[in-house]
Amino acid sequence: MSGVAEQVITDAAATRRRPKATLVIGLVLTGIIVVIAVVSLFWLPYPLTDISGGRLDTPSAAHPLGTDRLGRDLLSQLMVGARIALVVGTCSVALAAVLGILIGLIAAFARPWIDDTLSAGLDVVIAFPVLLLAMLVVAIQGASLWSAILAIGLAMSAVVARLTRILTRRVLQEQYVTAARTSGTSLLGVIGLHVLPNIAPTLAVSLALQFGAAVLAEASLSYLGLGAPPPGASWGRMLQEAQGTVLAAPVGAIAPGIAIIALVVGVNFLADGLRDLADPTRRRSR
Repeated sequence: MSGVAEQVITDAAATRRRPKATLVIGLVLTGIIVVIAVVSLFWLPYPLTDISGGRLDTPSAAHPLGTDRLGRDLLSQLMVGARIALVVGTCSVALAAVLGILIGLIAAFARPWIDDTLSAGLDVVIAFPVLLLAMLVVAIQGASLWSAILAIGLAMSAVVARLTRILTRRVLQEQYVTAARTSGTSLLGVIGLHVLPNIAPTLAVSLALQFGAAVLAEASLSYLGLGAPPPGASWGRMLQEAQGTVLAAPVGAIAPGIAIIALVVGVNFLADGLRDLADPTRRRSR
């Protein structure tokens, strides 16, 4: 029996060490987009303002993805679009994390009436679609890359704040936290030593999912003309510009569409793999 038990333990340990397929796929897809974005910082096949190519040229050695209706190289636009998508996703998620965690911690530690007020406000914000709130902010601030980041970050901060409040409340009910507060540990000490380390894994998974939603929101804003203005290239605007010529030059619509799907699916798979690593019970149940 001891040999069987040891074998079971060994198999379980090997399963824990083996990377999940979703995590590997997520890393590969996300890594490809990151590499393309980094390369675009140092090299592009053609400047974005170069219109020397023929209108709606098919893919060739000179233009691997062809050209758009103005003669611009589609590969160059796609590479810059990867950079914009990553910048918007990273910055908006960072803004949502800072604001959301701060508001969530305030709600969790505040008096009941303050907590109820903040929770009601968060519920109202969450009830509106992210894209709708982002469109409102961009309409007020004007269309630009940083307006899109501000809009998406503010819209997503409510979700992060609500999750932070729930997780913090759960941690504060633990006996070791009660003992720490009773022994005289300061509020900042409780947050830094007990609250944040315990809620960080779940928040990280949620923020990874928010990244994918931010990429979709930016593409939607750009498609509507509320994203990064020209000459900056955005996958959403590439789709908008290609919709009128999709039959004559389908690559102009297919390429940015595949890029958006690859990044969103990759980040979601990455988040799912991180969730498995952070939750041993979930991992064993699969």
